[in-house]
Amino acid sequence: MEIEAILGKEKLDRNDLMMLLQATDEDKKLLFQRAEKIKLAEVGKKVHFRGLVEFSNICGKDCYYCGIRKSNRAVHRYDVTDEQILESARFAYEHDYGSLVLQSGELESPAFTDRIEKLLRSIKQISHGELGVTLSLGEQKKEVYERWYEAGAHRYLLRIETSNPELYRLYHPSDKLHDFARRLTSLQTLKRIGYQTGTGVMIGLPFQDTLQLADDLLFMKQFDVDMVGMGPYIEHRHTPLFQYRHELLPIRERFDLSLKMIAALRILMKDINIAAATALQAIDPLGREKAVKVGANIIMPNITPGKYRNDYALYENKPCVDEEPEECLNCLDVRIQLTDGEIGYGEWGDSKHFQKRTAVM
Repeated sequence: MEIEAILGKEKLDRNDLMMLLQATDEDKKLLFQRAEKIKLAEVGKKVHFRGLVEFSNICGKDCYYCGIRKSNRAVHRYDVTDEQILESARFAYEHDYGSLVLQSGELESPAFTDRIEKLLRSIKQISHGELGVTLSLGEQKKEVYERWYEAGAHRYLLRIETSNPELYRLYHPSDKLHDFARRLTSLQTLKRIGYQTGTGVMIGLPFQDTLQLADDLLFMKQFDVDMVGMGPYIEHRHTPLFQYRHELLPIRERFDLSLKMIAALRILMKDINIAAATALQAIDPLGREKAVKVGANIIMPNITPGKYRNDYALYENKPCVDEEPEECLNCLDVRIQLTDGEIGYGEWGDSKHFQKRTAVM
Protein backbone atom coordinates (compact mmCIF):
# COMPACT_ATOMS: atom_id res chain seq x y z
CA MET A 1 0.00 0.00 0.00
CA GLU A 2 2.90 2.35 0.69
CA ILE A 3 4.17 2.15 -2.90
CA GLU A 4 0.64 2.63 -4.22
CA ALA A 5 0.31 5.75 -2.07
CA ILE A 6 3.62 7.12 -3.38
CA LEU A 7 2.64 6.40 -6.99
CA GLY A 8 -0.61 8.28 -6.42
CA LYS A 9 1.14 11.46 -5.30
CA GLU A 10 1.28 14.57 -7.48
CA LYS A 11 4.78 15.47 -6.25
CA LEU A 12 7.52 13.10 -5.10
CA ASP A 13 10.12 13.96 -2.49
CA ARG A 14 13.47 12.37 -1.68
CA ASN A 15 12.00 9.73 0.62
CA ASP A 16 9.39 8.78 -1.98
CA LEU A 17 12.06 8.34 -4.63
CA MET A 18 14.24 6.28 -2.31
CA MET A 19 11.29 3.96 -1.68
CA LEU A 20 10.76 3.56 -5.42
CA LEU A 21 14.44 2.79 -6.00
CA GLN A 22 14.34 0.16 -3.25
CA ALA A 23 11.15 -1.48 -4.58
CA THR A 24 11.15 -5.24 -5.14
CA ASP A 25 8.77 -7.89 -6.42
CA GLU A 26 5.16 -6.64 -6.67
CA ASP A 27 6.12 -3.09 -5.65
CA LYS A 28 8.63 -2.95 -8.49
CA LYS A 29 6.01 -4.25 -10.90
CA LEU A 30 3.65 -1.47 -9.83
CA LEU A 31 6.40 1.10 -10.36
CA PHE A 32 7.11 -0.16 -13.87
CA GLN A 33 3.42 -0.29 -14.79
CA ARG A 34 2.87 3.28 -13.60
CA ALA A 35 5.89 4.55 -15.54
CA GLU A 36 4.76 2.81 -18.73
CA LYS A 37 1.26 4.26 -18.38
CA ILE A 38 2.65 7.79 -17.95
CA LYS A 39 5.00 7.39 -20.89
CA LEU A 40 2.22 6.30 -23.22
CA ALA A 41 -0.02 9.15 -22.06
CA GLU A 42 2.62 11.89 -22.23
CA VAL A 43 5.02 11.01 -25.05
CA GLY A 44 3.22 8.17 -26.80
CA LYS A 45 4.38 4.79 -28.06
CA LYS A 46 6.89 6.08 -30.60
CA VAL A 47 10.59 5.41 -30.10
CA HIS A 48 12.92 7.80 -31.90
CA PHE A 49 16.33 6.94 -33.26
CA ARG A 50 19.54 8.93 -32.84
CA GLY A 51 22.20 7.48 -35.14
CA LEU A 52 25.32 7.50 -32.95
CA VAL A 53 28.72 8.35 -34.44
CA GLU A 54 31.51 7.94 -31.87
CA PHE A 55 34.03 9.64 -34.11
CA SER A 56 37.06 9.84 -31.81
CA ASN A 57 38.29 8.33 -28.54
CA ILE A 58 41.02 10.95 -28.09
CA CYS A 59 40.22 12.70 -24.81
CA GLY A 60 41.73 15.52 -22.78
CA LYS A 61 40.05 14.39 -19.57
CA ASP A 62 41.20 11.81 -17.02
CA CYS A 63 37.97 10.70 -15.32
CA TYR A 64 38.61 7.76 -13.01
CA TYR A 65 35.76 5.60 -14.39
CA CYS A 66 36.32 5.95 -18.12
CA GLY A 67 38.13 3.54 -20.43
CA ILE A 68 39.22 6.27 -22.87
CA ARG A 69 40.68 8.53 -20.16
CA LYS A 70 43.79 10.43 -21.23
CA SER A 71 46.16 8.38 -19.04
CA ASN A 72 45.03 4.99 -20.35
CA ARG A 73 47.91 3.92 -22.56
CA ALA A 74 46.34 0.52 -23.27
CA VAL A 75 43.60 1.99 -25.48
CA HIS A 76 44.04 2.17 -29.25
CA ARG A 77 43.33 5.79 -30.19
CA TYR A 78 41.47 6.67 -33.37
CA ASP A 79 39.90 9.63 -35.14
CA VAL A 80 37.34 9.01 -37.88
CA THR A 81 37.86 11.16 -40.97
CA ASP A 82 35.40 13.91 -41.86
CA GLU A 83 34.47 11.97 -45.00
CA GLN A 84 33.58 8.89 -42.95
CA ILE A 85 31.52 10.96 -40.50
CA LEU A 86 29.58 12.49 -43.39
CA GLU A 87 29.07 9.05 -44.91
CA SER A 88 27.52 7.94 -41.60
CA ALA A 89 25.30 11.03 -41.63
CA ARG A 90 24.23 10.17 -45.17
CA PHE A 91 23.36 6.64 -44.03
CA ALA A 92 21.23 8.03 -41.18
CA TYR A 93 19.44 10.40 -43.54
CA GLU A 94 18.81 7.81 -46.25
CA HIS A 95 17.47 5.31 -43.71
CA ASP A 96 15.10 7.80 -42.08
CA TYR A 97 16.76 7.89 -38.66
CA GLY A 98 15.59 11.45 -38.21
CA SER A 99 18.53 12.45 -36.03
CA LEU A 100 22.25 12.01 -35.56
CA VAL A 101 24.50 12.15 -32.47
CA LEU A 102 28.13 13.23 -32.76
CA GLN A 103 30.09 12.03 -29.74
CA SER A 104 33.78 11.92 -28.90
CA GLY A 105 36.26 12.29 -26.09
CA GLU A 106 36.32 15.77 -24.58
CA LEU A 107 38.62 18.13 -26.49
CA GLU A 108 38.93 21.91 -26.48
CA SER A 109 40.86 23.69 -29.21
CA PRO A 110 40.23 26.15 -32.06
CA ALA A 111 40.88 23.34 -34.56
CA PHE A 112 38.31 21.07 -32.89
CA THR A 113 35.75 23.90 -32.78
CA ASP A 114 36.27 24.65 -36.47
CA ARG A 115 36.05 20.99 -37.41
CA ILE A 116 32.71 20.43 -35.66
CA GLU A 117 31.26 23.64 -37.10
CA LYS A 118 32.26 22.59 -40.61
CA LEU A 119 30.83 19.09 -40.10
CA LEU A 120 27.53 20.48 -38.83
CA ARG A 121 27.11 22.69 -41.88
CA SER A 122 27.95 19.78 -44.18
CA ILE A 123 25.47 17.47 -42.41
CA LYS A 124 22.74 20.05 -42.83
CA GLN A 125 23.63 20.38 -46.51
CA ILE A 126 23.65 16.61 -47.09
CA SER A 127 20.25 16.18 -45.45
CA HIS A 128 18.68 19.38 -46.82
CA GLY A 129 18.25 20.53 -43.23
CA GLU A 130 16.11 17.48 -42.41
CA LEU A 131 18.51 15.58 -40.11
CA GLY A 132 18.41 16.64 -36.48
CA VAL A 133 21.78 16.82 -34.70
CA THR A 134 22.68 16.16 -31.07
CA LEU A 135 26.20 16.85 -29.79
CA SER A 136 27.91 15.15 -26.86
CA LEU A 137 31.33 16.77 -26.84
CA GLY A 138 31.81 17.83 -23.24
CA GLU A 139 32.53 21.19 -21.67
CA GLN A 140 33.27 24.08 -24.02
CA LYS A 141 33.36 27.85 -23.85
CA LYS A 142 30.11 29.74 -24.39
CA GLU A 143 31.32 31.04 -27.75
CA VAL A 144 31.94 27.50 -28.96
CA TYR A 145 28.47 26.32 -27.97
CA GLU A 146 27.02 29.35 -29.78
CA ARG A 147 28.95 28.65 -32.97
CA TRP A 148 27.81 25.03 -33.04
CA TYR A 149 24.23 26.03 -32.35
CA GLU A 150 24.29 28.51 -35.23
CA ALA A 151 25.80 25.82 -37.48
CA GLY A 152 22.85 23.50 -36.90
CA ALA A 153 23.17 21.54 -33.65
CA HIS A 154 20.02 21.84 -31.55
CA ARG A 155 20.43 19.23 -28.80
CA TYR A 156 23.35 18.76 -26.43
CA LEU A 157 23.99 15.95 -23.93
CA LEU A 158 26.39 16.74 -21.09
CA ARG A 159 26.22 14.08 -18.41
CA ILE A 160 26.84 15.23 -14.86
CA GLU A 161 27.54 11.58 -13.81
CA THR A 162 26.64 12.50 -10.21
CA SER A 163 24.98 15.63 -8.84
CA ASN A 164 26.80 15.22 -5.52
CA PRO A 165 29.93 17.47 -5.44
CA GLU A 166 31.74 15.23 -2.96
CA LEU A 167 31.15 12.11 -5.04
CA TYR A 168 32.12 14.04 -8.18
CA ARG A 169 35.52 14.75 -6.61
CA LEU A 170 35.98 11.05 -5.86
CA TYR A 171 35.47 10.15 -9.52
CA HIS A 172 37.61 12.91 -11.05
CA PRO A 173 41.06 14.44 -10.57
CA SER A 174 41.04 17.59 -8.45
CA ASP A 175 42.06 20.15 -11.06
CA LYS A 176 40.48 22.85 -13.22
CA LEU A 177 39.79 20.40 -16.06
CA HIS A 178 37.50 18.35 -13.82
CA ASP A 179 35.68 21.06 -11.92
CA PHE A 180 32.11 20.29 -10.79
CA ALA A 181 31.11 23.96 -10.89
CA ARG A 182 32.23 24.28 -14.51
CA ARG A 183 30.13 21.25 -15.44
CA LEU A 184 27.06 22.92 -13.96
CA THR A 185 27.87 26.25 -15.61
CA SER A 186 28.21 24.54 -18.99
CA LEU A 187 24.76 22.97 -18.60
CA GLN A 188 23.25 26.33 -17.70
CA THR A 189 24.98 27.96 -20.68
CA LEU A 190 23.63 25.36 -23.09
CA LYS A 191 20.13 25.94 -21.82
CA ARG A 192 20.38 29.73 -22.15
CA ILE A 193 21.66 29.48 -25.73
CA GLY A 194 18.58 27.48 -26.70
CA TYR A 195 19.74 23.89 -26.92
CA GLN A 196 17.50 21.07 -25.87
CA THR A 197 19.67 20.29 -22.88
CA GLY A 198 20.34 16.81 -21.58
CA THR A 199 22.31 15.29 -18.75
CA GLY A 200 22.54 11.98 -16.94
CA VAL A 201 24.24 9.94 -14.25
CA MET A 202 25.92 6.59 -13.77
CA ILE A 203 24.03 4.14 -11.60
CA GLY A 204 25.73 1.78 -9.19
CA LEU A 205 29.05 3.60 -8.82
CA PRO A 206 31.24 2.70 -5.84
CA PHE A 207 30.41 4.75 -2.72
CA GLN A 208 26.99 5.68 -4.17
CA ASP A 209 23.67 4.88 -2.44
CA THR A 210 19.97 5.26 -3.20
CA LEU A 211 19.77 8.53 -1.29
CA GLN A 212 22.31 10.08 -3.66
CA LEU A 213 20.52 8.60 -6.67
CA ALA A 214 17.23 10.07 -5.43
CA ASP A 215 19.02 13.43 -5.20
CA ASP A 216 20.24 12.94 -8.79
CA LEU A 217 16.63 12.58 -9.91
CA LEU A 218 15.64 15.70 -7.99
CA PHE A 219 18.59 17.57 -9.51
CA MET A 220 17.32 16.77 -13.00
CA LYS A 221 13.84 17.89 -12.00
CA GLN A 222 15.11 21.12 -10.45
CA PHE A 223 17.38 21.87 -13.40
CA ASP A 224 14.39 21.25 -15.68
CA VAL A 225 16.27 19.11 -18.20
CA ASP A 226 14.78 18.29 -21.58
CA MET A 227 16.38 14.89 -22.02
CA VAL A 228 18.34 12.32 -20.02
CA GLY A 229 20.82 9.60 -20.86
CA MET A 230 21.74 7.43 -17.87
CA GLY A 231 22.69 3.85 -17.31
CA PRO A 232 24.53 1.35 -15.16
CA TYR A 233 28.16 1.82 -14.20
CA ILE A 234 30.22 -0.95 -15.77
CA GLU A 235 33.81 -1.12 -14.63
CA HIS A 236 36.84 -1.00 -16.93
CA ARG A 237 40.05 -2.72 -15.86
CA HIS A 238 42.29 0.13 -17.05
CA THR A 239 40.77 2.74 -14.75
CA PRO A 240 41.46 3.77 -11.14
CA LEU A 241 37.91 2.85 -10.02
CA PHE A 242 38.49 -0.77 -11.02
CA GLN A 243 40.25 -1.37 -7.68
CA TYR A 244 36.86 -0.90 -5.94
CA ARG A 245 35.04 -3.51 -8.03
CA HIS A 246 34.56 -5.79 -5.02
CA GLU A 247 32.50 -3.08 -3.31
CA LEU A 248 30.06 -2.74 -6.20
CA LEU A 249 26.52 -4.02 -6.37
CA PRO A 250 26.29 -7.24 -8.40
CA ILE A 251 25.92 -6.39 -12.08
CA ARG A 252 22.29 -7.58 -12.30
CA GLU A 253 21.37 -5.37 -9.34
CA ARG A 254 22.93 -2.39 -11.13
CA PHE A 255 20.82 -3.25 -14.15
CA ASP A 256 17.67 -3.53 -12.06
CA LEU A 257 18.43 -0.25 -10.28
CA SER A 258 18.92 1.45 -13.65
CA LEU A 259 15.46 0.37 -14.80
CA LYS A 260 13.98 1.71 -11.55
CA MET A 261 15.82 5.03 -12.08
CA ILE A 262 14.33 5.31 -15.57
CA ALA A 263 10.83 4.49 -14.31
CA ALA A 264 11.09 6.91 -11.38
CA LEU A 265 12.36 9.68 -13.65
CA ARG A 266 9.48 9.12 -16.10
CA ILE A 267 7.05 9.55 -13.21
CA LEU A 268 8.93 12.60 -11.93
CA MET A 269 9.39 14.28 -15.35
CA LYS A 270 6.56 13.00 -17.46
CA ASP A 271 7.29 14.56 -20.87
CA ILE A 272 11.08 14.54 -21.23
CA ASN A 273 13.06 12.35 -23.61
CA ILE A 274 14.80 9.43 -21.90
CA ALA A 275 17.38 7.35 -23.75
CA ALA A 276 17.76 3.61 -23.31
CA ALA A 277 21.52 3.40 -22.70
CA THR A 278 23.59 0.91 -24.69
CA ALA A 279 25.25 -0.11 -21.40
CA LEU A 280 21.99 -1.82 -20.44
CA GLN A 281 22.43 -4.21 -23.34
CA ALA A 282 25.97 -4.99 -22.16
CA ILE A 283 24.32 -6.63 -19.13
CA ASP A 284 21.08 -7.99 -20.59
CA PRO A 285 20.53 -8.89 -24.27
CA LEU A 286 17.14 -7.15 -24.09
CA GLY A 287 18.33 -4.34 -21.85
CA ARG A 288 17.34 -1.44 -24.07
CA GLU A 289 13.95 -2.95 -24.82
CA LYS A 290 13.25 -3.41 -21.12
CA ALA A 291 14.15 0.26 -20.61
CA VAL A 292 11.68 1.26 -23.32
CA LYS A 293 8.94 -0.71 -21.56
CA VAL A 294 9.48 1.20 -18.29
CA GLY A 295 9.82 4.74 -19.61
CA ALA A 296 12.57 5.29 -22.18
CA ASN A 297 11.64 6.60 -25.63
CA ILE A 298 14.99 7.16 -27.36
CA ILE A 299 17.36 4.55 -28.86
CA MET A 300 20.81 5.36 -30.21
CA PRO A 301 21.85 2.78 -32.82
CA ASN A 302 25.60 2.83 -33.35
CA ILE A 303 26.46 3.83 -36.92
CA THR A 304 30.16 4.46 -36.31
CA PRO A 305 32.27 2.80 -39.03
CA GLY A 306 32.68 -0.79 -37.82
CA LYS A 307 36.44 -1.00 -37.39
CA TYR A 308 36.41 1.80 -34.79
CA ARG A 309 33.52 0.71 -32.57
CA ASN A 310 35.43 -1.57 -30.25
CA ASP A 311 37.94 1.19 -29.46
CA TYR A 312 35.31 3.59 -28.08
CA ALA A 313 35.34 1.51 -24.91
CA LEU A 314 34.09 3.64 -22.04
CA TYR A 315 33.39 0.33 -20.28
CA GLU A 316 34.04 -3.35 -21.01
CA ASN A 317 31.82 -5.84 -22.88
CA LYS A 318 30.34 -3.15 -25.13
CA PRO A 319 27.55 -4.68 -27.26
CA CYS A 320 26.93 -4.50 -31.02
CA VAL A 321 30.56 -3.80 -31.93
CA ASP A 322 30.48 -6.39 -34.75
CA GLU A 323 27.19 -5.32 -36.35
CA GLU A 324 27.08 -3.18 -39.46
CA PRO A 325 24.53 -0.31 -39.45
CA GLU A 326 22.14 -2.17 -41.75
CA GLU A 327 22.13 -5.23 -39.45
CA CYS A 328 21.59 -3.02 -36.41
CA LEU A 329 18.64 -1.27 -38.03
CA ASN A 330 16.87 -4.51 -38.95
CA CYS A 331 17.48 -5.91 -35.48
CA LEU A 332 16.13 -2.80 -33.73
CA ASP A 333 13.02 -2.73 -35.89
CA VAL A 334 12.07 -6.17 -34.57
CA ARG A 335 13.12 -5.38 -31.01
CA ILE A 336 11.00 -2.21 -30.79
CA GLN A 337 7.98 -4.19 -31.98
CA LEU A 338 8.53 -6.52 -29.01
CA THR A 339 7.95 -3.55 -26.69
CA ASP A 340 4.60 -2.72 -28.35
CA GLY A 341 6.24 0.47 -29.58
CA GLU A 342 6.78 1.87 -33.05
CA ILE A 343 9.75 3.68 -34.57
CA GLY A 344 9.29 7.35 -35.45
CA TYR A 345 11.08 7.12 -38.78
CA GLY A 346 12.15 10.41 -40.32
CA GLU A 347 11.17 12.41 -37.22
CA TRP A 348 13.41 14.51 -35.00
CA GLY A 349 11.53 13.35 -31.94
CA ASP A 350 12.22 16.57 -30.07
CA SER A 351 11.57 16.72 -26.36
CA LYS A 352 7.96 17.64 -25.65
CA HIS A 353 9.19 19.10 -22.39
CA PHE A 354 11.46 21.47 -24.32
CA GLN A 355 8.59 22.49 -26.58
CA LYS A 356 6.37 23.31 -23.61
CA ARG A 357 9.18 25.01 -21.68
CA THR A 358 10.14 27.31 -24.54
CA ALA A 359 6.54 28.01 -25.55
CA VAL A 360 5.99 29.98 -22.33
CA MET A 361 9.29 31.86 -22.43
